Amino acid sequence: MTSAHLTERTSAARPGHAIPSRRRTEQAGFDLPAWPVAGLLLLYPLWWALGLGVLIFPILAVPMVVLLIRGAARGRPVRMPPGFAWWLLFLTVVVVSIGALGADPAGTVPERAGARIVGVAFRLAQYASLTVLLVYAGNLTERELPRRRLVGLLGWLFVVTVAGGLLGVFAGHFAFTSPVEMVLPAGVRNKGFVQSMVHPYAAQIMDVVGESRPRPAAPWGYTNTWGNNFCLLVGFFVVSSAKHRLLAVLCLLVALVPVVESLNRGLWIGLGVSVLYVALRSGRIALLLGVLAAGALLVLVVLVSPLGGTVTARLDNGKSDGVRSFLVGRALDGVVHSPVIGYGSTRTTIGGRNSIAVGESSGCERCGNFTVGGNGQLWQLLYAHGLTGTIAYFGFFVHGLWRFRRDRSPTGLAASCAIVASFVATLWYNALVTPLAFLFLAYALLWRNQSSEGDPT
Repeated sequence: MTSAHLTERTSAARPGHAIPSRRRTEQAGFDLPAWPVAGLLLLYPLWWALGLGVLIFPILAVPMVVLLIRGAARGRPVRMPPGFAWWLLFLTVVVVSIGALGADPAGTVPERAGARIVGVAFRLAQYASLTVLLVYAGNLTERELPRRRLVGLLGWLFVVTVAGGLLGVFAGHFAFTSPVEMVLPAGVRNKGFVQSMVHPYAAQIMDVVGESRPRPAAPWGYTNTWGNNFCLLVGFFVVSSAKHRLLAVLCLLVALVPVVESLNRGLWIGLGVSVLYVALRSGRIALLLGVLAAGALLVLVVLVSPLGGTVTARLDNGKSDGVRSFLVGRALDGVVHSPVIGYGSTRTTIGGRNSIAVGESSGCERCGNFTVGGNGQLWQLLYAHGLTGTIAYFGFFVHGLWRFRRDRSPTGLAASCAIVASFVATLWYNALVTPLAFLFLAYALLWRNQSSEGDPT
């Protein structure tokens, strides 16, 4: 009996192990094509330039569902990821909480439930689309989409993120009208939220350190999303470029420029957490000490370089701190008044944290009004979907970390590191759409690592 056969029999016999053997899947006579996942990741810069951006996820979810159904009809089982019940509970709460859309919590702008349904429908569609992506990517075999190639595609998107960051730093005002934007009615395409999806631009111009400066956003729409994705993807880049270490080091050194110039403190913290996590999970004291020494040296180099002034200026200017504290307080108030299912969506505050005598105008539709739940995934979950939805959301990822805790392969470390870093990021970043997509692909890699023999890297 070969080791592969032994692995399959052991895997199938393991109590509570719901993953069918790879042999049964491959003998089902129907191969799932890799192009929906590979095309989504490899061609993302094209989707961004066309104005599709995050809209590509629900578009490609359609053929994924069709292919999964077709495979099931031909005898190929559709496997579900470990802990999937947690995620189904979360989706159920998201749907049930729609019933609270008509509520107007104190201090928020009164609005009809119908006016709020558009944003809710968008988030629900994206949650559903990304769920399909998770299931589809996890059901692909090594023959259809090798894990090594999937890691390489995620590493490629890290390079794209660095390139977009450099574009934002050195050509911050670069922008153009996309084909999708051209066909939209003026009243729709001029909305700020729609602009972030269909209007490609290099950076957000923001006054964070006493002067207006470009903060990298391409190709992810927002500078916070850029920072979040940078942190989630860097581990996959390191793994995928193991055979080209010199080029990898050069890329990481170049990446320091947009990382610092992004003025993104959340990204800086996330990178620190990621490095410490990998060093601790490796179980080697020498590596941990080496990482700490290298980190200290890197910080010193940044501080004595021209980038040091930028870091100091950002740490001395916490303009967003007051706003974040204000919104966290409002989110926690929401939990107190609707603890089980929340309010179904975010809400807009009346005025700002200092006065109600501010608000939207035709020239500045977002002036003065803040979004409760717009300052981090944790706060959005608590406010929009209550404690039930929040526990279910985190329960799914915690279950995965525990289930795959013995996976210390390079791919497994990169994937689990992304999930751990995302927990920290929920304090200030929202996860929809691309960050959650990358988290699901990380989860799929851990899942496939467990059900396959050996590691691709």
